[in-house]
Amino acid sequence: MNNAVNDGVWSGTWVAERLGVGLEGDDGLRALLGLALRRNPKRAHLLVSHVLGKHVPQSPSVVYDHGYRLGRRVRALLGDTQAASAVVLGYAETATGLGHCVADGLGLAPYLHSTRRPVPGLTPAGGFEESHSHATSHLLLPEDTALLAGDGPLVLVDDEFSTGNTVLNTIRDLHARHPRRHYVVVALVDMRSAEDSARLSRFADDIGARVDLVAAASGTVRLPQDVLRRGQELVARHTPADTTGTTGTTPTAAHRPPHDDRTTRIDLHWPPALPDGGRHGFTPAHRARLETALPAMAARVAEALPATARRVLVLGFEELMYAPLRIARELERTHPAEIRYSTTTRSPVLAVDDPGYAIRTRLVFPAHDDPADGPGERYAYNVAGAGFDAVVALVDSAADTPALHAPDGLLARLAAHTPHVLLAVVPAYAPEPLTLPESAPMLPEPLRGPAFSSYPPEDVGWLLQDLSDVTLEAPTEEREEAIQSGGAHYAESLPVEYQPSDQYQQLFHTALDTSAARLAQAVGVVTETVLAERSPRPVLVSLARAGTPVGVLMRRWAQHRHGLDLPHYAVSIVRGRGIDANALRWLAAHHDPRDVVFIDGWTGKGAITRELAQAIEDFERKEGITGFDPEIAVLADPGSCVRTYGTREDFLIPSACLNSTVSGLISRTVLRADLVGPDDFHGAKYYRELTGADVSVPFLDAVCAHFPDVTDTVDDAVKDLMATDRTPTWAGWQAVARISEEYGIHDVNLVKPGVGETTRVLLRRVPWKILAKAGAGPDLDHVRLLAAQRGVPVEEVGDLPYTCVGLIHPRYTRGATGADGKAVNL
Repeated sequence: MNNAVNDGVWSGTWVAERLGVGLEGDDGLRALLGLALRRNPKRAHLLVSHVLGKHVPQSPSVVYDHGYRLGRRVRALLGDTQAASAVVLGYAETATGLGHCVADGLGLAPYLHSTRRPVPGLTPAGGFEESHSHATSHLLLPEDTALLAGDGPLVLVDDEFSTGNTVLNTIRDLHARHPRRHYVVVALVDMRSAEDSARLSRFADDIGARVDLVAAASGTVRLPQDVLRRGQELVARHTPADTTGTTGTTPTAAHRPPHDDRTTRIDLHWPPALPDGGRHGFTPAHRARLETALPAMAARVAEALPATARRVLVLGFEELMYAPLRIARELERTHPAEIRYSTTTRSPVLAVDDPGYAIRTRLVFPAHDDPADGPGERYAYNVAGAGFDAVVALVDSAADTPALHAPDGLLARLAAHTPHVLLAVVPAYAPEPLTLPESAPMLPEPLRGPAFSSYPPEDVGWLLQDLSDVTLEAPTEEREEAIQSGGAHYAESLPVEYQPSDQYQQLFHTALDTSAARLAQAVGVVTETVLAERSPRPVLVSLARAGTPVGVLMRRWAQHRHGLDLPHYAVSIVRGRGIDANALRWLAAHHDPRDVVFIDGWTGKGAITRELAQAIEDFERKEGITGFDPEIAVLADPGSCVRTYGTREDFLIPSACLNSTVSGLISRTVLRADLVGPDDFHGAKYYRELTGADVSVPFLDAVCAHFPDVTDTVDDAVKDLMATDRTPTWAGWQAVARISEEYGIHDVNLVKPGVGETTRVLLRRVPWKILAKAGAGPDLDHVRLLAAQRGVPVEEVGDLPYTCVGLIHPRYTRGATGADGKAVNL
């Protein structure tokens, strides 16, 4: 019943014989299409695709592969450069899944489909009419308003290209807003007449654009002059008096809905914040994230299926076609049952139980998603009587309503025709309106090199004020005594910049040579994770200064791998004082806070992670600006404090070896009441006088040189990472608390775990002793050298969870004794 030929008969025979409709064209046209009659006063016939997955249950691999191959043809037509600047637009509801598959084949372009579901507060970026449809109005509601604003190729995808009117309406609307030079129209079948083709050519000439067409097959539909009248008569003659429930099957079966909802629910564990489809935009990064999650979601469906099920239908829901298709395809690859896929629809079509007719049966049920155009009938075709042992209905959360579970609802209709009904619900993704303050103080533009920092201006903008002319440095011992006595905060002054000896400088270069490839991989992994899970076009915001080199590297990876030109800023965060609120105000005024990703170099015990979370909560409560995600992305997370990281190994990151000379010649940040007013950014210094010792750009270049070499390993690592439970364990914090007590320090702030934090203790604080993991190798060469230069003992510890831990001298005063009662010798 569900193939192009039923019992040796083409599924368009019944209509062709009775209505005089002819199908002429490519040899494979009849394998792709059957015919049915619409219950629609505007058009009599319906071309029923056997490979679309809408009206006819089909193998999900067959459905996906048809769209994917069309996408590969579009990529070959455009070339990679143009493909990377393209946008794919599919039509609701029938082609939403097909458009997704085309975008998958294209590989480099974001996807958007039109919708008939408005979102309160979201202004349409366009709209058009589909004149022959039963539901004519289409809305374009991209979350990213810039999605349709470019001038790259626009790829329009529909299931069939019949007259070209819908495409013309779309291009006319969008071209008036954002003119383009190139449009590509993609369809499974091109059924235009010669007159329709000529009309499209004239239109393209009029707007001065190139319009290409890519189709799997082409032909024409031969229609008699009185086709509409004769079609309506046929529909009336074959419509049962009772059109509710089921037609085309035994009537008694249609009236046996269960008295209660015995549907088995499946929790897919859909990835958080991942769009359920292209209604508001779906990027290659979203696709990569979905690919990673698919095996586990399909496995959950498989576990819920009864062992006796040999024939299973995955049934999608109207515009929600792609997610059910991908899950069905993954299930088909891994489950022994015969898997088929189709979706429910708004389209009213006559059902006739005849082998020569494409729509053999229909289930009728009320709309269950509170549609904007009001209540009405919905349909599932060729499901009743198809012998399915189980049906997995997959809807979005907006459609999981009482109407779905009602005695006449979809689930009850399905239960009358299959022994097992399962329900999986995908969270309906809807953009939240951006909340901004009514007014904000005027803040200066970011500082950039070469006026401030040795980084190229495009690499980072510093949301700081320049305090280069202010004397802020104090001897390390003096600062330590003031900090520990409570007389001053560490952010109120700066340590004297440590200038490395020739021996130490050589250690830095050796460490960089050894670890550059390892760093490049970690940079790639954390960047790909951010793009997949946080935002397809993130705004990188590094925590100055340790996070800034990492932010620059992530920006460069996104540019190298994806051609993205991501904005990157550096902001100040101060332990005990929080993040710079003025910097957050500036970011909210210039970007969507939901796209902001905070970046740091590494985690130690997670103090800054907690500081940021609390600071964001306080900021949102006071300012009324929402949307910032406090989760930090880091290069290394040895403390297990975050979910987004490049690695959790505790290894030497060469940018931790030095101070400003590897961080754009910028000091750590300063927050002092007499220098930083309520409407000022936090401050920092630019050490221009250290230009001769600066290795900031060579450090970046050394790591970036390895980007091409690690691409494959990054892809594998990201795939593994996505399948890993990355819930923070805060193991680092627990270890620090234990060490603090064991060594009699009783202050976790004086315990600095990890290679990076230990290095900073030796460079900027008064170290008491260094704990080194037994057997630690070259990663600690620079630590041992610094410790020897400062007369600090290095104690090997067998069960240390970090490579090393730096202990700041407890209760420091000049001439102090340590926690062990021994005098300090510095």
